[in-house]
Amino acid sequence: MHFIDWLIVVLPVLLVLSVSVYSKRYVRGVVDFLAAGRVAGRYVISVGDMTAGLGVITLVALVEAKYQVGYALTFWEYLVVPVGIIMGLTGYCTYRFRETRSLSIGQFLEMRYNRPFRIVAASLRTLSEMLTNAIGPAVAANFFIYFLGLPHKVMIAGINLPTFALVVGLVLCLCLVVIWPGGRISLLISDSFQGLIGYPIFVIIAGYIFLNFNWGDTIAPVMMDRVPGESFLNPFDISQLRDFNIFALVVGIISQVLNRASWIGNDTSGSGRTPHEQKMAGILGQWRNGFSGLMCLLVAIMIITLMTHAKFADKAYEIRHELTRQVAAEAVADPGLRAELGARMAALPVQRHQIGEDPPLSRANNVDTLYMDTARETLGGTPEGNLQFQKFRTLYNQMMMPVALKNLLPVGLMGLFCLLMIMLMLSTDDSRVFNAASTIIQDVILPLRKTPFTPKQHLFWLRACSVAVCVFFFVVSLFFVQLDYINMFLTIMTAMWLGGAGPIMVFGLYSRFGTTTGAFCSLIFGSGISIGGLFVQRNWADVIYPWLQTHGWADPFGRFLENVSGPLNPYIVWKMDPVKFPINSYELYFMAMMSGIVAYVVGSLLTYKKPYNLDRLLHRGIYDVEGHLKTKTPWNIRTMWGKLVGITPEYTRGDKIIAWSVVGYAIVYKFGLCFLAVLIWNMIRPWPAHWWSTYFFVTSLVVTGIVGIVSTFWFLIGGVIDMRRLFKDLAARVDNPLDNGVVEGHVSLADKALFEAKTHKKQDD
Repeated sequence: MHFIDWLIVVLPVLLVLSVSVYSKRYVRGVVDFLAAGRVAGRYVISVGDMTAGLGVITLVALVEAKYQVGYALTFWEYLVVPVGIIMGLTGYCTYRFRETRSLSIGQFLEMRYNRPFRIVAASLRTLSEMLTNAIGPAVAANFFIYFLGLPHKVMIAGINLPTFALVVGLVLCLCLVVIWPGGRISLLISDSFQGLIGYPIFVIIAGYIFLNFNWGDTIAPVMMDRVPGESFLNPFDISQLRDFNIFALVVGIISQVLNRASWIGNDTSGSGRTPHEQKMAGILGQWRNGFSGLMCLLVAIMIITLMTHAKFADKAYEIRHELTRQVAAEAVADPGLRAELGARMAALPVQRHQIGEDPPLSRANNVDTLYMDTARETLGGTPEGNLQFQKFRTLYNQMMMPVALKNLLPVGLMGLFCLLMIMLMLSTDDSRVFNAASTIIQDVILPLRKTPFTPKQHLFWLRACSVAVCVFFFVVSLFFVQLDYINMFLTIMTAMWLGGAGPIMVFGLYSRFGTTTGAFCSLIFGSGISIGGLFVQRNWADVIYPWLQTHGWADPFGRFLENVSGPLNPYIVWKMDPVKFPINSYELYFMAMMSGIVAYVVGSLLTYKKPYNLDRLLHRGIYDVEGHLKTKTPWNIRTMWGKLVGITPEYTRGDKIIAWSVVGYAIVYKFGLCFLAVLIWNMIRPWPAHWWSTYFFVTSLVVTGIVGIVSTFWFLIGGVIDMRRLFKDLAARVDNPLDNGVVEGHVSLADKALFEAKTHKKQDD
């Protein structure tokens, strides 16, 4: 990078780190460190959540998936809109969890079930979370190695060290600089600050791509040039897509509802000033992603166009040549085999696919097919060769974006994009480290201690555990090899917890019949299927498939899988493959979730004795210690419509405007016009391909761009105002040492004292 680019990167990063260190002065107790004192406003939470959720790994995974399946499936994703809006407007799960006043998910689990279950569930969740998120620093490190063109090994003090290990170590050290001073306060402030810096960068990057890649001349022709059944634009012509298809979307919708609360507790879900403020932060989340989503969309479309269109064939050839050379250096250990692969790749000709003259592209036959076939022929044929080919293919798909951007972006934009990726890396990885560390201390160590921590000890061990988690992330990043699409890998890894967590959390918050036995059953059956599936996936190419083949069981097992999946073709296709396990991660996840629900219900019904005291858990009625009781309003047509969209007496006029604007944009425009109206039209008279091109241009680029401009100014102003108020409220907050996550008799220690005081006062009166 140029000196100007480095200047653009270094100064804002130093500013973000300085803000994180500054936040230490506001940490007076455990609640400050874990939940930002429960005084955060809606804009700070919303902007912070945006940057914490949008990381380097998110963008890499998005580009990797869209490069394979395009954007036709995006149309069907409008089905998710009503689900997300209803959950956001009603505060589904998040409102009730905030009412529990839990500092962690484990505290909730002990209050709702019991202490042994808190420890077991928290341990499983933390293991799943840590193994999943450990690849975040690894993917980020690889991104920067390929984006900056760094060598895979560097000589330091006469020792040849892997660059990957050095970059991962640096990434995790930066995370510690953010976490150590103020915990959740540091994270919330730094994430919000990074979000405010990121908004204008999103606009600049999106504008550059939009101006340099013409939709009508290059993007649209590439997106329409696909074989029947694999369209990148027509949502009614995607029956042959595998992995990221309609079934995966259905699984995503089910998971979104069932696991709404499964990762809650060690994030910002307990940081709002009130349950209502927490709910409003979620509603604002429908508006906050304007230009960030548009930029990610444009980056993915740009990569598809750049690597496919004949106009960019020479540039694409240079990118592929550099990409294959770097990937081979990382994936192929044998120098002789690596040299042979490099020579064969270098001998490949420039791929000039002429749209309209050559046959349309497909997943089986495309511009990358020649490179994949060459790699398979050179590396494959043995269990070890199949494993190396898996590594090569995975890195090739994931690292295409950073290599392409390195060869494309000019001075200035190179620095801005690098800065954006560093900020997104920081905001994501530091949150993941902090969440894991706080879960270990709050939900595993704290319940096992006979004597509680002093506030000073508690804060020390929370910080020390963050260091331990960073060490764990470092070790796992070095030795854990990810062999599948990132989204597939994340799905099966998180399913270790999510496979059984959904009913535990939803029924725990909303039902009085759920029991501890039902919760244990859900973990055993739901999470057990996910863990078994993960084991088979990881050992398929080099252990399980060769074992099946040796015993003559590969063909019979393959026929069995085809017969079972046959009725569900083409959306579920289980076909024997020596490289990849036939059942993908989404299918395993679906089986795990269904098993978890059945196990929870059956286990609870068999052991149910009496209704659980849900009012005490949610601090309602006589247990209201914060004074947030809802007042009842008369029932009429006006209030009926308000209740349908989650409007309660707590809503101000401005809150109502925000809520109804979300309903209008999401339900009326997105779901009503962009989905239902278009669906009905196409059922009567199908659109030609070029109509779908215009549809996606208008809905995904033009309208999203307009919304992005408005939301950028809106959240910049709201974020600055909320940030100032956060500092004032933190300075004025009075800490309660008993509010530390300890539970006695299914009630938190802080609430126990308040309940007893309230009872004594009532008796005196």
